[in-house]
Amino acid sequence: MRRISATLRDGTAVETITIGKEGGLQAKILTLGATLSDLLVPVAGGGRRSVILGFDGPQGHRDTPGFLGVVAGRCANRIAGGRFELDCQTHQLDLNEKGATHLHGGSDGFWNRIWTVLEADDDFVLLALTSPDGDQGYPGAVQVTCRYTASATRLTIALEARTDRPTLVNLATHAYFNLDGEGDILGHRLTIPAESYTPVDDALIPTGEIATVEDTRFDFRKPRSIGQGDASHHEGYDHNFVLAMQPAERPHRVARLEGGKGDTAMEIWSTEPGLQFYDGAGLPLPHPLRGGRESVRFGGLCLEPQRFPDAINHADFAGAVLRPGEVYSQVTEYRFD
Repeated sequence: MRRISATLRDGTAVETITIGKEGGLQAKILTLGATLSDLLVPVAGGGRRSVILGFDGPQGHRDTPGFLGVVAGRCANRIAGGRFELDCQTHQLDLNEKGATHLHGGSDGFWNRIWTVLEADDDFVLLALTSPDGDQGYPGAVQVTCRYTASATRLTIALEARTDRPTLVNLATHAYFNLDGEGDILGHRLTIPAESYTPVDDALIPTGEIATVEDTRFDFRKPRSIGQGDASHHEGYDHNFVLAMQPAERPHRVARLEGGKGDTAMEIWSTEPGLQFYDGAGLPLPHPLRGGRESVRFGGLCLEPQRFPDAINHADFAGAVLRPGEVYSQVTEYRFD
């Protein structure tokens, strides 16, 4: 385990904690946003490769939109109009997406905070964050922890939260994967064992329908390439896939991703009932990536286990309400072969 300190332009101190074995799977975690800033994995034929997008230092994460590698919260994904009713009280949240939508916890969400390192060793780091009552418009104070654990071929992320008042909690890991380490991800092969998904409107807000994937471009039940023709003809994805209607007690397989080069594959296992698939259509980014490399459109994809987007406004969705005495818990694993 290595810990390196850096200072942002505004004087904020950020630590980078490296866990995992030299020559094996290795992860770099920032205290800024509990961010997974780099993930190196062994590849077939020898050597290691960085399989997520990131920057040379923490300032890039602070400067650049896109939520690269962060833990999104207090409530990940979108809430229509930033408005919800809970126990007969209406709450208005920060509108940080085009002044109309609440996205990933607001303009100063968990992804933009400095987390505290509680424990760290060669193969794990445990971080914590306190979100006060009224933070970004949310009721109640929330205590959150995030534990990253690295083994030879697996990175496990365990998230927990507790509250002193009824509130919303929906955390999501937001790494942008590119298993080839370069180019776009349209040639990656993706499997999502979901029978249905939640359609969205023009603002990417769920309509409330739970629709079958049968005979649609959302059917990834069997492995297939993400791209539909070349990039100019590809219809983008930023949709929630329905794996279950409530969280599971133990992680189950929610996706498999195979790189276009054929030498790296990853499975995602999670306790979460939903999986948001975003294909990176909003790239490139204004800030150079690690090593000075420029990003490209569809240069990385996000597979985000979570509760359903805008769940508080749809009675049939897997919800995100957390009450005093309850524990929000999510376990997500990235398994490589």
